[in-house]
Amino acid sequence: MSAEQPPHKWRFTTPQGFLLGGSFLITLGSFAVLPYMSVLLHQRLGLGLGTVGVVLAVASLIQFAGGVVAGPVAARIGLRRSMLVALALRTAGFGSFVPGLTSPVLAIGALLLVSAGAALYLPANKAYLVGGSPDADRPRLLSASGSAFNAGMALGPPAAAPLVMGSPGVLFTCVAGLFALVGVGHAFLPREEAHPETDASPEPTPGEPRSRLSPFLVTVVSVYAFMFFQHYLALYAVPRTSAGFYGVVLMGYAALLVVAQPLLAEWIAALSYPAALRWGFGAMAAGMAAIAGGGHAGIAVGGALLCVGEIVLFLKNDLEALARSSAPPATVFGRQRLAAGIGAFASGVVGGQLYAAAESAGSARAFWVVVCLQCLLLPVLLMYGGRRTARGRSEPRAETASRLGGG
Repeated sequence: MSAEQPPHKWRFTTPQGFLLGGSFLITLGSFAVLPYMSVLLHQRLGLGLGTVGVVLAVASLIQFAGGVVAGPVAARIGLRRSMLVALALRTAGFGSFVPGLTSPVLAIGALLLVSAGAALYLPANKAYLVGGSPDADRPRLLSASGSAFNAGMALGPPAAAPLVMGSPGVLFTCVAGLFALVGVGHAFLPREEAHPETDASPEPTPGEPRSRLSPFLVTVVSVYAFMFFQHYLALYAVPRTSAGFYGVVLMGYAALLVVAQPLLAEWIAALSYPAALRWGFGAMAAGMAAIAGGGHAGIAVGGALLCVGEIVLFLKNDLEALARSSAPPATVFGRQRLAAGIGAFASGVVGGQLYAAAESAGSARAFWVVVCLQCLLLPVLLMYGGRRTARGRSEPRAETASRLGGG
């Protein structure tokens, strides 16, 4: 009797393991700084809040929309070199914050460098991670990548809290050093020949026609709905509970993301796209309704439900985008980043007006009720639009066939 061996599908290659560990360290370093950027720009450098808002908006636009540049860059110089260039930009950016602590111009330039590096790195990182792997391994790899990023996001802000205002120069020096070390490690990754970037687009299973839903559009709408929670929960929760409770909710949210994403990955991959929309937006709608109920329990339960919605929709959107496109993975992930940026921008614009209107009416809970209704209606509209698109494409073919057969 042969000895039992652990299933191959649960093993990571050495480069994949390094990339996942690097993703955690990169996000840890980034989120040790970026969440405090508005405070540093306003309080330490004296920029007006209006100027701070514009700077952060431009930085976010570069970080998200700049992802579409990652595909052409990777096609020209390769995935590994793309990541090295991106890490060099981010190292230079965080290092420039040290002299930038006394110069608004240098600080803004440093922030834009960091954002440009993020735009270039993330699509190349995901493309390298899934390159050369069977389609069946992609849910596991992408969910593990998401867990690594979210773990860094959760631990970065509390790790930096003791230094961010008292000794920011030390903090930026440490973060720049961390990025330099991770960049050196990337230089030892195998060349792309070991991880080819392009994979054949899978053929639909006979008898199971693929939904006509657009992953780009669904990503825009998913991020649009989710970012209401991301942007406005603090404004709603802190006065009704406490800042400490809000921090606990965020830590619990991050922990749930880290643990649940790999556990749910195979189930999410097996869902049809319409079913994933029903599960994801349904969880978001229920979460928004729970938050509208207010109180500690409602906010905590709402956060957990929003976490489930995020896991289902964001992973399924990436998997569908990869499956439907013959473009290189770096290009696909860059487009997905652009879609996320559009959704986040729209949510910020609409959300501010909605929340202001709700507060003027004397009921901030109405804001969450309206968002809940949007989460219920948006997937219906998406699926209705997908069915109309499918009919529009099939009817001309049917008409042509009838003419050829007997017309």
